[in-house]
Amino acid sequence: MALFNKVLARIGIGAARVDAKLVNDTFRAGETIEGIIEVYGGNVEQKIDRIYLRLFTSYVKEMDDKKVKQDVQLNTFKINEPFTIQPAEKREIPFTFELPDDTPVTLGRTRVWVATGLDIKDAVDPSDIDYVKVLPNPMVTSTIEAMEQLGFRLRQVECEEAPRRLRKRLPFVQEFEFVPTNGRFYGKLDEVEVIVQPNGLSQYDLFLEVDRRARGLGGFLAEVLETDESLVRLTVHEQDRSKLSELLGSTISRYSS
Repeated sequence: MALFNKVLARIGIGAARVDAKLVNDTFRAGETIEGIIEVYGGNVEQKIDRIYLRLFTSYVKEMDDKKVKQDVQLNTFKINEPFTIQPAEKREIPFTFELPDDTPVTLGRTRVWVATGLDIKDAVDPSDIDYVKVLPNPMVTSTIEAMEQLGFRLRQVECEEAPRRLRKRLPFVQEFEFVPTNGRFYGKLDEVEVIVQPNGLSQYDLFLEVDRRARGLGGFLAEVLETDESLVRLTVHEQDRSKLSELLGSTISRYSS
């Protein structure tokens, strides 16, 4: 019977289980996630080579002229040294790790989750998934508020594959898509997409893609040829947040005619 239980454990039946319990499920990038990993022994003794936590999100990329969703690992954390879990034994292992500064905000279609797993030699590795809510940092919050003050509405937030010139540690960027609903840009622009990237201590790069509204034959041709879009880079500091509406407004104005 013992041998039969070992065979079953190798395919995941009656094997050890893992469950991560987070102290909180709402964070901002750069903050610390705390919790406890509970490991439950199965029907047989098993050696746990390691416990790992992996932070994931997903982004949209183009493959064969189609848009597909791709999962991407933001970071991985090793929790412990190898140990042996006895049948029916329960172990609790506390953990902490820092949410990377470039973790996307969970607005729109963006999701972020923690995958907890056990590495067990010659067996199916048990795993557990916990979704977390990532709030905007102060610069992202100020950017959204500034765009709203300028008469824009946040229409969509999505992580998309980054062009080479914008790629940093991760293969994607998070885009905030705004449409004008009133104010001086209403009727002049189709949309403005904004990317907020950390760039050093208390400094950020804002990339704005200004999409002008097509007007007349020349405007229509420009839109078809995608020459009606302008990509603008604006470097700002934390102390600039109070005047961000003015900075964004003057920048967008230069590319809206």
